[in-house]
Amino acid sequence: MELAVFDIGGTTIKVATWTNNQLKNKHAVKTPENLNCFYKILTEEVNKIKKKHKISGVAISSPGAVDKKTGIIGGSSALPYIHNFKIVNELEKLFALPVSIENDANSAALGELAAGNGKGCNSMAFFVIGTGIGGALIINQRIWHGAHLYGGEFGYMMVDNKQLSTIASPVAMAKRYNNRTGKSIDGKTVFELADQGDKIAKEERETLLHALAIAIFNVQHSFDPEEIILGGGISNNPKLVPLLNEEIKKICKSLGNLATIKPNLAVCGLKSDANLRGAVADFEQEYN
Repeated sequence: MELAVFDIGGTTIKVATWTNNQLKNKHAVKTPENLNCFYKILTEEVNKIKKKHKISGVAISSPGAVDKKTGIIGGSSALPYIHNFKIVNELEKLFALPVSIENDANSAALGELAAGNGKGCNSMAFFVIGTGIGGALIINQRIWHGAHLYGGEFGYMMVDNKQLSTIASPVAMAKRYNNRTGKSIDGKTVFELADQGDKIAKEERETLLHALAIAIFNVQHSFDPEEIILGGGISNNPKLVPLLNEEIKKICKSLGNLATIKPNLAVCGLKSDANLRGAVADFEQEYN
């Protein structure tokens, strides 16, 4: 099977061709500001791929709450023009090809399941740790969308009377640190300063780690996945998993014999290709 593949982001749209079971000719184009330009760019890219490959369809990773039954992208994102109408139908008319669209976090999870650190798992949880906290749940190798398309929206979980997204993201951590110190640095630098012994950086990093550890512990003991994959820029830090494992160990110790399951943590193996690869996996599930 050969496909045109897109990963739609607020700044750029990644484009690739799926051929010979690989993502080829990867490149990016600037995300347009309106729907007509969006249609024009995607159509041009599909037509370019059609000239070289006999593609069977178009696979798309997108922001927003994708309703697979209606072909409508609900919710909100940096691209308001893609929401709240039957966009799948419109794209199928434009391309004269079958189209699949899946949420970007769900796509990343499917990518990891197909060819990343979740390969071979039947169940998996995927945390996207970025500006906020997003994620995905996989049951029997399929995305669990939930009754209201909120499956995997871990950022809404309450930890210490606060939403997880407001305390466990690197952006929130950096904001707290900057408010306390008068500095203006990012989350990556806060992590580094904590390693160097900066007291406030250590405290704020501990807040992030503790909140994430509680969320991971709760997901493990309520959903019990085989694997929990961590994505987002912070997952590039080699200390993240060891630090979280230590924090989870403390939580388990505080509960005595009541906590016996240790989460199996890993970072996103496909990195920036996860969404593209997952879009392919979603298309294969939908049309095979």
